[in-house]
Amino acid sequence: MTDQDTQALIEALRDADAVKFGEFELSHGGTSEYYVDKYLFETDPRCLDAIADAFAERVDEGDKLAGVALGAVPLAAATSVAADAPYVIARKQRKEYGTGNLIEGRLEDGEEVVVLEDIVTTGTSLVEAIEALRDAGATVNRALVVVDREEGGRENVEDADVEMESLVTASELLADRD
Repeated sequence: MTDQDTQALIEALRDADAVKFGEFELSHGGTSEYYVDKYLFETDPRCLDAIADAFAERVDEGDKLAGVALGAVPLAAATSVAADAPYVIARKQRKEYGTGNLIEGRLEDGEEVVVLEDIVTTGTSLVEAIEALRDAGATVNRALVVVDREEGGRENVEDADVEMESLVTASELLADRD
């Protein structure tokens, strides 16, 4: 992604009002002076299109995508169309009904899977999805994320032997804001 592409994505996130300032509790229990509302950027067509195109540029032919439920499912669906690549959904926990699968969709043993995630803070959800995919027989070496909050998530993902690439970092997203 060029600096111009990164800046265009940052502007799209800001225009969707996805970046909020104040005091927010995060899913891991910590607090933050800002919040990136994934539901606002994932339901905004301009943002979703920009993200899907940026992810599609990074997907190799033959890769399968995996979206971490719930947040990354729209990202996986849009990227699947943009990259003409199939995807699966990685659940955080088994459903109590139906098939009870952790992985939804078709996944062949040994298949190369690129995991998509919206926002990474500690990386816990992403690492859990990676482990579930590996347990189901997938080969997972890469993860693509929209926003890296730069709070240790990258290191935790890399400790799981997965290369993580973010479209935007928190530093970039928060720089030069008015």
